[in-house]
Amino acid sequence: MYLKNIQLSQFKNFSKVQISFSPEINCFLGNNGSGKTNLLDAIHYLCLTKSALNTLDFQNIQHNQTFFTLKGDFQQGEKTVEVKCLLESGKKKQVINNGKAYDKMSEHIGLLPIVLIAPDDTQLIKGGSEERRKFFDSLLSQVDKNYLEQLIRYQHFLKQRNALVKKFSESNRIDAVLLEPYDKELIQLSLWIGEKRSNFIQTYAPLLLNHYLEISGSKEEVHITYESNCLEPSFKEVFKSSLKKDLLLKRTNKGIHKDDYHFNIGGHPLKKFGSQGQQKSFLIALKLAQFHVFKNLKQTKPILLLDDIFDKLDDLRIKKLIELVANQEFGQLFITDARPERSREILEDLHSHITYFELKEGAISKVSSN
Repeated sequence: MYLKNIQLSQFKNFSKVQISFSPEINCFLGNNGSGKTNLLDAIHYLCLTKSALNTLDFQNIQHNQTFFTLKGDFQQGEKTVEVKCLLESGKKKQVINNGKAYDKMSEHIGLLPIVLIAPDDTQLIKGGSEERRKFFDSLLSQVDKNYLEQLIRYQHFLKQRNALVKKFSESNRIDAVLLEPYDKELIQLSLWIGEKRSNFIQTYAPLLLNHYLEISGSKEEVHITYESNCLEPSFKEVFKSSLKKDLLLKRTNKGIHKDDYHFNIGGHPLKKFGSQGQQKSFLIALKLAQFHVFKNLKQTKPILLLDDIFDKLDDLRIKKLIELVANQEFGQLFITDARPERSREILEDLHSHITYFELKEGAISKVSSN
C-alpha cells in the first residue's frame, strides 16, 4: 500500500498544495516551522480521520479561514482508494471513501494502516498511563474492528455512569436499580477488553525485544507488563465495592480505563533506570513492532512516517534504522529533516527510489528524485 498523491486546502499553514509521491521514500526538507510536520499530519488525518497533534479538529483550519479539505489517492494492490476529509467551522467533519461518506469515523480505522515515529513519542515513557493506553488502543483498533467497537461502547457507558455517580454524590441519594445496568455493561466490557489487551501483549512483546536489540546493538532485555485490575478473579466484587470511593471522587475508579503498561529494562522501570539512549531505542522499537504487527495481521506494509528523527538519534541508531530500510523491511516512507545535506548523506547509499521535496512559506516543490 502507498499514497500516490495528496491535495491540501487551507490546512494549517498550507493554502493550497498538490503533490505526487514516490512509492518508496519521500523526504521533506525545510526550516523549522515550514510545515514538514503538518504535511505528515495531513497523511495521518487521511489514514486515521484525525490529527496526531491537535485533539480539536478546528485547530487544523488555516488561520482566518473557515474550513479545510484533504484528499489523497492510495494504491492498495490493484485498487485505488480515494479518501477525502472535509471540515467546516460549526459543522460535522466528513470523511469520504471513493465517493461514499462514512456514517461513523470508526468505519475507516484500519483500512489504511500507518505508523508515526515523532519527537513527542517520549511521552509514552515519561507521561502518564493514558498515553500508553492510547498507543495500544490505537494499535489494536487498527487491526481489530470488534475491539474498536467494544472500546467505544465502554467509553460511552463510562461517561454515562460517571454522570450518574456525580449526580448521586451531589444529591446524597443512590439509586442502585438505576446504576445496575451501567455496572453490568462496564464489568463485562472490562473483562473482554482486558483479555484482548493481555493476549495481544503476548504477541507484541517478542517483536519489541527483537527490534530493540536491532536498533540498540545492546544485550539487555526489555519487557512490557500489562497491569489491570480487570484480570483479577474478584474483579466484579472489587468493582461493586468501590462505589463508596466512586461517590467520594465523583467518578468510576475501577475498569480498563485505569489500566497501564509498564516498560522495563533489565528488570527495572525504563522511566527511572533507562539511559537516554536506551529510552530512544525502546521508543523506536515500540513503533517498529507496531509496524510489523500491521504487516503480519493486515497482510500489507503500512505507511511509515518519520518526523525529525535524525535530530533525536545518535549515529549508531540512525545507522541501524537505515540498515532496516536498506533491507526493504518497509514499504512507503515519509521523512522530515531541517538539514538537506544530512538527509542526502544518510540516504545516498540506499538502492531505493527517493524523492526530495523542499518546503518554504507554505509552498512545496520537488527538488530531485533518483
